[in-house]
Amino acid sequence: MFENLSNPLVTKQARHLRAPRLQYGKKMTLYEELKERGLIAQITDEKTVADLINSGKATFYIGFDPTADSLHVGHFMALCLMKRLQMAGNKPIALLGGGTGMIGDPSGKNDMRKVLTVETIDHNIECFKKQMSRFIDFSDGKAIMVNNADWIRNLNYIELLREVGPHFTVNRMLTAECFKQRWEKGLTFLEFNYMIMQAYDFYKLYTEYGCNLEFGGDDQWSNMLAGTELIRRKLGKDASAMTITLLLNSEGKKMGKTEKGAVWLDPEKTTPFEFYQYWRNIGDADVIKCIKMLTFLPMEQIREMETWEGSKLNEAKEILAYELTKLVHGEDEAVKAQNDARALFGAGAAESAPEAPLSEADLENGGLDIISILVKSGLAPTRGEARRNVEQGGVSVDGEKVTDIKKVFSADALKAGMLVKRGKKNFKRVILK
Repeated sequence: MFENLSNPLVTKQARHLRAPRLQYGKKMTLYEELKERGLIAQITDEKTVADLINSGKATFYIGFDPTADSLHVGHFMALCLMKRLQMAGNKPIALLGGGTGMIGDPSGKNDMRKVLTVETIDHNIECFKKQMSRFIDFSDGKAIMVNNADWIRNLNYIELLREVGPHFTVNRMLTAECFKQRWEKGLTFLEFNYMIMQAYDFYKLYTEYGCNLEFGGDDQWSNMLAGTELIRRKLGKDASAMTITLLLNSEGKKMGKTEKGAVWLDPEKTTPFEFYQYWRNIGDADVIKCIKMLTFLPMEQIREMETWEGSKLNEAKEILAYELTKLVHGEDEAVKAQNDARALFGAGAAESAPEAPLSEADLENGGLDIISILVKSGLAPTRGEARRNVEQGGVSVDGEKVTDIKKVFSADALKAGMLVKRGKKNFKRVILK
């Protein structure tokens, strides 16, 4: 799915990605490129890791806990990193957390995660498997997909304590960054075990698959170090770890969230058009960073784009949105989303907008006021905010501004469908069905 880069906005410099194996010039190694793209946060031994991945000798893993039935944007960067390393000859292991998912990772969380049933976890695992195969080539032993439920669910608690427990001191664990956000509300003993489980994963993958390197988000650093330490203490061997820079916007907030929630990779949860629009609408200060970290465009082209200003940044956003939509949903959907977005903003074609269906039960006295339409369609989170949007002139219906908060639209008008916009970037085709 990374083969065709025929976006007319993208130069011919991207054509070399058609090769099954990414070729890096003498002036830049793979590790150097990862650094320039801003992907590397923390690392145990820079020379060791650089030598491994540059030579294509890394067998590395990234873990994915199945907390939902779809991967989301937060996973997307990890998948792209796996793809980059695989294209350079390294061997990825996608570790699905059928075991660790039963505990819940406290890293970066203010509250304890919801405890999922085994049935829900297994269902989510199957959803992950299908999505991952669109990014990673699992054919001919080029990558491995494993589920840590195979060893964690059958662990004997006493045996685990005897085998692993002596190698962890509570004093050291309590200083871990991944636990700090939980002190005020309380860290459960269930979650306290997560670090040991993740460390045990690395130990098992090292012994059974020769895995010598772990990648993860920067909030996983403490857990990853625990794994390298367990391997050293149990086996007398050295393993390495590297964290990936978290995808944050210019305000320091995690990207991949909208008013509706996470931006999913499943088209049934986030449509290709909505996915495209998310990236098309990111801030000017974030677009080049996202192109560096998430796309496979060559650095020569990106360096040129770093000089762009003003209206050229809108072109950069189109390139970003197109490239990422193509990676996740395929070229046909990327072209369609791009064309629909241009038609929508250029000609106001309501049929191109994401649909917000209403039912007869939503009507009030045979119609619906503009405030209710904004809230029921998901364009505004509350009636108070919807009211402010209307009063401030930020709402239009079929291209006409609505400033009367009492404006009511008939059932017939709603059945015909109408394009409702809140601001410049939020819009829905509201239709009564």
